[in-house]
Amino acid sequence: MTMKHDLRAVAVAATATLMLSGCGLAETTAVAATEAEAAAKQAEEGKKMEEKVKRDIEAAEQAAAQARDKAEQNADQ
Repeated sequence: MTMKHDLRAVAVAATATLMLSGCGLAETTAVAATEAEAAAKQAEEGKKMEEKVKRDIEAAEQAAAQARDKAEQNADQ
């Protein structure tokens, strides 16, 4: 074999190694991106749920205050 063939063999081997490594890296990156997207979606849903619970609590507190006021008014009559 000549030096030219040796360099070509090394280049082919290096390219194959990089391609195989790249596939694993791309897969790992894709999995990480998917997991990050899922986590972000869960966080967003959690935030929406938290806001809904706060609104529900405020509405319940307001209804309870109105019921107390009405009961006091009825007691005074």
